Amino acid sequence: MQNHGYASGRLNLPFVGISTFAKSAYVQDWDQIEADVCVLGAPFDFGTQWRAGARFGPRAVREASTLFSFGHAGAYDHEDDLTYLDSSVRIVDLGDADIIHTKTDESHNNIAFGVRKILEAGALPLVIGGDHSINIPCISAFADDCAENGPIHIVQFDAHLDFVDERHGVTNGHGNPMRRAIEKDYVSGMTQLGIRNVSSTAKEGYQDARSRGSDILSVRQVRELGTKAVLERIPSGVRYYVTIDIDAFCPSIAAGTGTPSHGGFLYYDVLEILQGLAGRGDVVGIDLVEVAPAYDPTESTQILAAQLLLNFLGFIFHERAQRG
Repeated sequence: MQNHGYASGRLNLPFVGISTFAKSAYVQDWDQIEADVCVLGAPFDFGTQWRAGARFGPRAVREASTLFSFGHAGAYDHEDDLTYLDSSVRIVDLGDADIIHTKTDESHNNIAFGVRKILEAGALPLVIGGDHSINIPCISAFADDCAENGPIHIVQFDAHLDFVDERHGVTNGHGNPMRRAIEKDYVSGMTQLGIRNVSSTAKEGYQDARSRGSDILSVRQVRELGTKAVLERIPSGVRYYVTIDIDAFCPSIAAGTGTPSHGGFLYYDVLEILQGLAGRGDVVGIDLVEVAPAYDPTESTQILAAQLLLNFLGFIFHERAQRG
């Protein structure tokens, strides 16, 4: 290490070094995890029905996350007058699950293996996709954890319901994850936010989702209700798994996705719900999917994703500390 005149250490600017998530430590041995948060990449996009490219999402979001890693002791928010993500919150990056091209089951199994390792270590899994089918192995990996700690309620931010049961034999694509999730006896219900416009799910799918305990709100309905009223519709004091499809956001700020849908959320629409959710129960798992960086030359989409995730982690661990 060369200092070139500095008393000690390095400036270590965002564009310097290896792009782990938030410049966190890389842990290669998944049997030696000591962390509060583990980031796992799931660069799988074989489940897409139109534009591929989300396989490059984990790399792009990791690189974007370095923007928010200036080496300060945590992240001070002057509106809340709080410093989030101080040194007491241990974040590590596990790299990526191994993806085997053309092999959905094998690739999904490798993702599930990584999530199980995180849960066994007592850490919060943060999985970056990849298309939304990667949620299927993520939820499957919670079977043992839920048997010990209780069920999970899924909170989904998305333009699409993703509640297709089967289409031409396809049951594990990116239109199926919420249907696969609700089949698990340890998924107690769902809140699906941002669903709008022409959808990949037919009317029967909406009816099926509601009959199985799903609460579905469009962007306009969320805005009409307001953050507080939306949060009051979500069960309190339970364990939450949060799945964020970047196409929940308006493509004016998140163009880098395979299936953009206009009329989506803006940043604070989602951030304020996430902040309220962190105080309403315990967030035990997160995935963020469908960032396809090639469709956004400005790189704003992956910056949005990284900023959202880091703020959300800050909220979660602040609330956990408050609860003791």
